[in-house]
Amino acid sequence: MESAAVAKANLKVSQMAETLIGSEIIRLAGEIKERQARNEPIVNFTIGDFDPTIFPIPAELTEEIITAYRNRETNYPAANGMAELRKSVSAFLARKQGLEYSPEEILISGGARPLIYGVYKAIIDPQDKILFPVPSWNNNHYAHLSLANSVFVETQASDNFMPTAEQLAPYVSEVSLIALCSPLNPTGTVFSKDELEKICDLILEENARRGPTQKPLYLMYDQIYWTLTHNETQHFDPVALRPEMRDYTIYIDGMSKAFAATGVRIGWAFGPERVINKMKSILGHVGAWSPKAEQMAAAKYLNNHQAVDMFLENIRKDILVRLNGFYTIIQDLKAEGHAVDAVAPQAAIYLTVQFDLKGKTTSEGKLLETTADVTQYLLEKAHLAIVPFYAFGASADSSWYRLSVGTASLEDLDKVKSYLKEALSQLY
Repeated sequence: MESAAVAKANLKVSQMAETLIGSEIIRLAGEIKERQARNEPIVNFTIGDFDPTIFPIPAELTEEIITAYRNRETNYPAANGMAELRKSVSAFLARKQGLEYSPEEILISGGARPLIYGVYKAIIDPQDKILFPVPSWNNNHYAHLSLANSVFVETQASDNFMPTAEQLAPYVSEVSLIALCSPLNPTGTVFSKDELEKICDLILEENARRGPTQKPLYLMYDQIYWTLTHNETQHFDPVALRPEMRDYTIYIDGMSKAFAATGVRIGWAFGPERVINKMKSILGHVGAWSPKAEQMAAAKYLNNHQAVDMFLENIRKDILVRLNGFYTIIQDLKAEGHAVDAVAPQAAIYLTVQFDLKGKTTSEGKLLETTADVTQYLLEKAHLAIVPFYAFGASADSSWYRLSVGTASLEDLDKVKSYLKEALSQLY
């Protein structure tokens, strides 16, 4: 029995699989579930998801999905997505964002994740370099899956954790892909018009230098949260600012966040038709399709302009109430002298918060030496579960965190305020 167990433990797998790092967010979520199973009063803001009892998908979309199943739309969908949906997405992008992309330049998949993987696999050769900022969501893992080399720049609070052209410039000549996201997961912050223009100009200048015989420098632009901008925040995108970027930009987008439809699994990419077709071939072999019934339903729903616009207006209001509520709590605690801070809400469902508590001692005499110690203290004493930025590739000593409000009820605001005030008052 022992030798069999040893043999199983030593079964060889690929070097890629052997060295693939698991998700820190999933690990943290597992610990939270264990605590909740013990009836601990945890308020869990770790997952970039929506509680459907708080943020249900649009009622009209629900009805269209039910109708599609009743109409037996249950066989294989088209490899690049149903034509009806690609036409609806094309019209949606033109109406809401002013971007003109034909249905042939659009690819539908089961959420955004396969599309990101498709971009990497369509563009990257083994050992190519990929440039991205940290903190950012999962670029390091997609680079690993693609056998690529990661090149990253760590962003700063003074820049709202968005990368600058100055930070990226030293690396553009050596990379095949730049992966950017705005609004950014995990920070909920966005590019300014000026900074994104500078980054586009860097890419255009580099591609002019490379000429037609070399593989271009591509930009993957993840804008999955672009409809969820708050207050006076504006969303900017590369092609709208620099039309010449059209040949080099692949957008990642979809319904998951804008319509609280993370489980409906409808994502879309759009960009140069040649790249989109290569992505289609890759994902066709993987079978990463969005279910046909959901596609047919989404096609009809996106054409219901009044319902779409009303839903987007309401969900932005509901998200902003929560973001502003938690922001106010943190700023009030900061005013009371606690070592906390937050970035004012800009977009998405995330609040960037700081707990600069390393070096403080608990009432039990334990010194908080690391970010992991602080995270554990917040979980145990403040009953607050949030994700440290090091889970998104930032330095292990970063004191910043992502707080996701997609699962937050309004009652949670009072709970968090009370829990945090008590926990912070016990530190010295």
